[in-house]
Amino acid sequence: MDWPIGPYGTSMGALLLMTLPIHFFLTRDEKDRRVSLRDLPNEIREKGYWWHILLYVLMFLYKAVIDHHNEPMKERVGGFTHWIYSIEGDWTNHIQEFFLNDTLTNILSGHYLFMYLFMIWFSPMYYILCRDEVMADKAALNYFIIYILSVPLYLFFNVEVTSTYLADMDALLYHDSFTLAFFTDNDPMDNAIPSLHVGLPISLLIINRLHCRQLEIDFNDWRHKEFDMFVTFNVIIYLFSIQYLGIHWFVDIIPGILLAIITSSFVHSVQPIVRARTEKGWSPLLPNRNQLMASIFTMIICSSWLMIGVVDGPGTDDDEANIRVGIGDINLDTIEVHSLWDPVFVDVSNVGNYDIDVLLIQRDNVEEHVEKGIFDWNSFVSEGQLTSLQTNTSIELEVTPDSLFDVYVILVKISESDALDSDALGEVRITPHYVDDKLLWTGLLASLPAFIITGIVLEGMVNFRRNQNKL
Repeated sequence: MDWPIGPYGTSMGALLLMTLPIHFFLTRDEKDRRVSLRDLPNEIREKGYWWHILLYVLMFLYKAVIDHHNEPMKERVGGFTHWIYSIEGDWTNHIQEFFLNDTLTNILSGHYLFMYLFMIWFSPMYYILCRDEVMADKAALNYFIIYILSVPLYLFFNVEVTSTYLADMDALLYHDSFTLAFFTDNDPMDNAIPSLHVGLPISLLIINRLHCRQLEIDFNDWRHKEFDMFVTFNVIIYLFSIQYLGIHWFVDIIPGILLAIITSSFVHSVQPIVRARTEKGWSPLLPNRNQLMASIFTMIICSSWLMIGVVDGPGTDDDEANIRVGIGDINLDTIEVHSLWDPVFVDVSNVGNYDIDVLLIQRDNVEEHVEKGIFDWNSFVSEGQLTSLQTNTSIELEVTPDSLFDVYVILVKISESDALDSDALGEVRITPHYVDDKLLWTGLLASLPAFIITGIVLEGMVNFRRNQNKL
């Protein structure tokens, strides 16, 4: 597929085109409660939706900052994919092999690219267009809070996507001429834990039920029940597609659900305070004494664990692979541009029992030669710097980009000399060294809001249980 607007432009265009039709379908029984496009600016002013817009702008900037930290921090925090593999094994690979066909791949790839962005956008927009400012607040806060909670895991607990680590699993979504540039620009491919494609909508489903309980209405009588069914239907698809496309481990779903529980509890409690800010200001958002003490305690415990137990810890073991390949398999690691003056030094070590071919090449030379997880190696190998690594040997590659858009990738595969062994497994450890590799402390600072929120939620749960015991 070769569309000039690319996967992001395609998704955003579809997002805008589908918003009103889906909204009209879900609200077909209450047309009198819709907000027309002509009245939308006035609705935004009256209901104070300006902070929803600001929140999404802030999220865009915040995510860019977090992504900037991800690669430089790898040298100090390493990765924990081998832990997840020891728990789960090749389970997701069996799913892909059993169901593999081009039609299903195209459908699920399109759904994955479009629906997550659509869910982030459509959830608050749906409620805004339905004149439900309370749920619009909660939907916007849901996205903001669950991403904040994910930051410590994304930065300090790197887990590669399944298609990078499971030898025979194809990266059906990532390694394709249509999506390769988009994902290498936007996805570190080692942020598998937690799965927000599952966590974010599940959090919204929990919020819906907490809201109905608070209103003391039967969920089946709720006016937004069909929207809830729409979200549920997409969660079910995601539970399958993230396994099939070579993205998430099954284990990734569990932290996603745990974050959904924390997020929904916090959002449900804090929304009335945020909505009442015009009368009482922002001071009620400040934690009380018990919440403050719980937050400080949580920050101390979690920060100490990260700095003592994770940094320079078991994830940095040089003998553990972070990329694995089987016969005919080719995997990829992206070299980000962090400076036009200082080179990126990349250590590539063969930690397995078979010889490995390592190719450093500009992404533009590869992009048109990959389809649905399959690279046409012979079409571009002459354009890059090829090295063959025997077992227990390593090489340091140096990358100096000429522009901010000059993206390099490292491709690895089993050497032809070992390709006759059908059971061959190549194992490689790639460790980049960036000029700004001292971002560890700002990464920890960016993680503190997650610990504060978690502390407040835990205090609320303890306080709720204490009050229940008194009844």
